[in-house]
Amino acid sequence: MRLTSEQIQTIKQTAYSVLGADSRVILFGSRVDDAKKGGDIDLLFETEHILDNRVSLIGSLYVALIRKLGDRKIDILLKDPTTADTPILQIAKQTGIQL
Repeated sequence: MRLTSEQIQTIKQTAYSVLGADSRVILFGSRVDDAKKGGDIDLLFETEHILDNRVSLIGSLYVALIRKLGDRKIDILLKDPTTADTPILQIAKQTGIQL
């Protein structure tokens, strides 16, 4: 996994502050592979709570992460109990690593 322990803690703390302490974060994509270089940070945030304003929450997660991690490309997926099980979510869960 190509994230530092500080970056992992920052991502998890951001998830907890925006979505609650029971939220989970999965890193997927190229950052999971130690042999690759560069690449954006692909994150799947999951919660068991039904979310009212998903767009606002994704924006809050993104802004908080950019402020803490610096200006970098971050892709965010957000899943709650009402989210359809799409192919990208299945790939993220199958190939990703829970932080």
